[in-house]
Amino acid sequence: MAAPPRRPLLILLAGLLLVASLATLAEAIYEDQVGLADWHQKYIGKVKQAVYHSQKSGRRRVVVLTEENVISSLDLRSGDIFWRHIIDKNDPLDQLSLSFGKYVLTLSSGGTILRAWNLPDGQMIWETNLQTSTASDPQLHVMVCPNSKVAKDNLVLVSAGRWIYAVSSIDGSISWEKEFSLDGLEIKQVLQSPENDIVYAVGIAGSSKLALYHLSTKTGEVLKDIQESLPGELSGEIVLGSDDVLVALNKARSSLFLIEFNSGRISYNKVHVSDLVQDLSGTFKLQSVSNGVIALQTPSTVSLLKLKDTDGLEVVQRFDQPAALSDALTIAEKDEAFAVVRHVGSQIEFIVKFTSDVSGEIIREKVIIDQHRGNVEKVFLNSYIRTDKSHGFRALVVMEDHSLLLIQQGEVVWSREDGLASIVDVTTSELPVEKDGVSVADVEHNLFEWLKGHMLKLKGTLMLANADEVAAIQALRLKSSEKNKMTRDHNGFRKLLIVLTKAGKVIALHTGDGRIIWSNLLPSLRASRFGVMPSALRIYQWQVPHHSVMRENPSVLVVGKSGAESSAPGVFSILDSYSGEELNAMRLDHSVVQIIPLTLKDLSEQRLHLIVDSNSNAHLYPKSPDALDVFLNEMPNLYFYSVDILANVIRGYSLQKSCDIEGDEYCFSTKELWSIIFPSDSERIAISETRKMNEVVHTQAKTIGDHDVMYKYLSKNLVFVATVSPKAAGDIGSALPEEASLVAYLIDAVTGRILHRVTHHGAQGPVHAVLSENWVVYHYFNLRAHRFEMAVIEIYDQSRADNKDVMKLILGKHNLSAPITSFARPEVVVKSQSYFFTHSVKAMAVTQTAKGITSKQLLIGTISDQVLALDKRFLDPRRSANPTQQEKEEGIIPLTDSLPIIPQSFVTHSHQVEALRGIVSIPAKLESTTLVFTYGVDLFYTQLAPSRTYDSLTDEFSYALLLITIAVLVAAIIVTWIWSEKKELRDKWR
Repeated sequence: MAAPPRRPLLILLAGLLLVASLATLAEAIYEDQVGLADWHQKYIGKVKQAVYHSQKSGRRRVVVLTEENVISSLDLRSGDIFWRHIIDKNDPLDQLSLSFGKYVLTLSSGGTILRAWNLPDGQMIWETNLQTSTASDPQLHVMVCPNSKVAKDNLVLVSAGRWIYAVSSIDGSISWEKEFSLDGLEIKQVLQSPENDIVYAVGIAGSSKLALYHLSTKTGEVLKDIQESLPGELSGEIVLGSDDVLVALNKARSSLFLIEFNSGRISYNKVHVSDLVQDLSGTFKLQSVSNGVIALQTPSTVSLLKLKDTDGLEVVQRFDQPAALSDALTIAEKDEAFAVVRHVGSQIEFIVKFTSDVSGEIIREKVIIDQHRGNVEKVFLNSYIRTDKSHGFRALVVMEDHSLLLIQQGEVVWSREDGLASIVDVTTSELPVEKDGVSVADVEHNLFEWLKGHMLKLKGTLMLANADEVAAIQALRLKSSEKNKMTRDHNGFRKLLIVLTKAGKVIALHTGDGRIIWSNLLPSLRASRFGVMPSALRIYQWQVPHHSVMRENPSVLVVGKSGAESSAPGVFSILDSYSGEELNAMRLDHSVVQIIPLTLKDLSEQRLHLIVDSNSNAHLYPKSPDALDVFLNEMPNLYFYSVDILANVIRGYSLQKSCDIEGDEYCFSTKELWSIIFPSDSERIAISETRKMNEVVHTQAKTIGDHDVMYKYLSKNLVFVATVSPKAAGDIGSALPEEASLVAYLIDAVTGRILHRVTHHGAQGPVHAVLSENWVVYHYFNLRAHRFEMAVIEIYDQSRADNKDVMKLILGKHNLSAPITSFARPEVVVKSQSYFFTHSVKAMAVTQTAKGITSKQLLIGTISDQVLALDKRFLDPRRSANPTQQEKEEGIIPLTDSLPIIPQSFVTHSHQVEALRGIVSIPAKLESTTLVFTYGVDLFYTQLAPSRTYDSLTDEFSYALLLITIAVLVAAIIVTWIWSEKKELRDKWR
């Protein structure tokens, strides 16, 4: 009988098994995590122009141009994006058209750049630069040549200012160009004659002179030049009434001029608006609907006017509800159709009319839509052939909240929430706690949905579900997964991202998958389509209840103003964070110039805010006696500052107990304590930054390699300001290195004392900066080196250096307990360093964690619309070329002239957040993890662990493998013990 294996050998085999099992867990962990804890959403923005592709076969699509400077092709069946291009903001898109059914033409930069894009895939075919005068309203007109089959005859006419260009739609070559000699001329309309060999150009010179030019289509030669002075000034608003009649609005907006340009002459007739519409009130605008029909639109009414030759206009129909009209759509050889979409109660009504019978209707359908979308702003009509050979109609509808809908056969076929492409501010809210006695099903679903979900899962298990039911089961599983629950989790990963859009809409997104939980278009910020538009400014946490008020829901505060002027009255809106319901709304009796959220709270956990108006008075909110008592106790310790970029000055203020407004005990006057006026001939303020109010600092001391201690200067009053020389305030390269400079300041906001000042010669903006703890990092361009640079400044409190004396500590003469005040001159020491950086920067942020223990990372939005996570250790000013052994033990990286760009450090992976504008870091309850939300035209969300997940197991950790390993070890121990006992027994019998 063979001897059993020895005990050491078995233990060695068990150890090898354990190591092998753990080694398999570490393979491709980062690659596997991509897409599990992040999501990416694509948008296009508010549509301002749309052109349908009228091909009979293949994918039906619509090409749109948006206010976010995006051109995109959308699938008409689903609203999905086929392709899109985000054009730089310095090249604003003006016009959009199609040519030959296969080219998309765009006109941008005031009529100076014409591009052609391939319709199927969006590839740019050609680009042509046009030299024009400054134009406010460039026009793009694609000539129609029904009798010509030669492709080169299809010209594109571009008018801007007093220039007209004829460009080939095939290769972008300029066929001819014409500059008119009339001073101050601006071409308003370009028309094609029925004979196709003459082009009419109509323009206004000055305020009352009308000019009509007949041009040759082939050569651009002026065949006829007619000029006429009209009695009274024109507003510049001209629409086409018919083939040979223009309708112009006078400057007083009280009369219409009907201008006929037939038979080689110009004649006109004047019609008073009040004679057409008796009770017209508010601002209105003209819209050309079709041949012989125009519309007068106000925010609440629409009047259809029919042209009676040049004798006048008559009102055919009037809609007394908010409505929008589409342009005319050619149906037959001599007939056109147009659409009217109006609000009727809680629904919208889709009406289609023929221009030959404006009073009649082809289609009238009522469509139910979400009431939080606001009014209809634009309508784009399209037709299709039904199975019975009749004409059907669909409409692309742009809503007030910037969302996009496709309406067909009385239903919303699909919708896009494109208001998320214009986010202006972000805050977060915790989800509700899963309380005892309340199931998650009660929070997320009602009983019917719960039963329906179980029936679907049963059918899927029995393999009886069809394709739609399988998709529904997958959607239910995704919704009910751990990361998508509607209750808060132990680690704090599940939250609500509450965003405020440019349209004044507040939307709550779930961090699990980015779905919309609720949305609300605030009535107080509803923008009028004409006239002064309210603007949404910021969103803040208003009430975060806990302890005694735990049963109340948290709420957020939205601050806006009712106009563009600095003196426009402010607007407040308070919303429930869980439902989006507006709890309170008020129009303030003062303006909003500066919003100062305080760290103070009243007994109901409402955060106190100070609103500074244009008269430098500070108003306290909420206006309650309890809030006032809390504020008055802390008012002597409250200071604030303001940065006036136009005046090039920074001012510091304190608060006084009195206010000029009688009877308002919540209004406080301010006293200017200090000011720093920068000389405008040498410095212009470029940027100012301060620490985040909710930033947590774990320790005040920093231990260096030689076991010495450096104390961080952690004053919350520290402000970073960067100025540039006036010539360096423009684009990169606008100044010579000798003319450019950048000056960085660290300023105490209470006393105005400049703690540190450094000058970078030959440096130019744009400047981006982030301030955290006791350090600031800023990015700029070095003209001498022709490279971007990032500089870091760290500031330490030298006055606490005496704390290291043990004898003083024993005798009680240390200053650890001494109060820190900004009025005492601080003894600070500053360390700084600059590094080359290869990328241009759009935005910067720094990671935030719950306790501030985890290492910091810089989140850098690069010019490629990606987010790079750069370890703060690379921006340590104490880096040297040959670090000592102690510095190496401390973790200091050897000095290099440039910062490394590690491909694996891109937080956004392979995704691009197009037109990236902002990065937000949100601490989770788990100290190692921070949540990162990036927004632009796109949205991106992910979880980031700057120091790895040192305090938790990863989601991919195999508990089954761990149990198997433990079981194998236990079995090995038992077997080894049995064999050992038998061996000892045999040895005793010998």
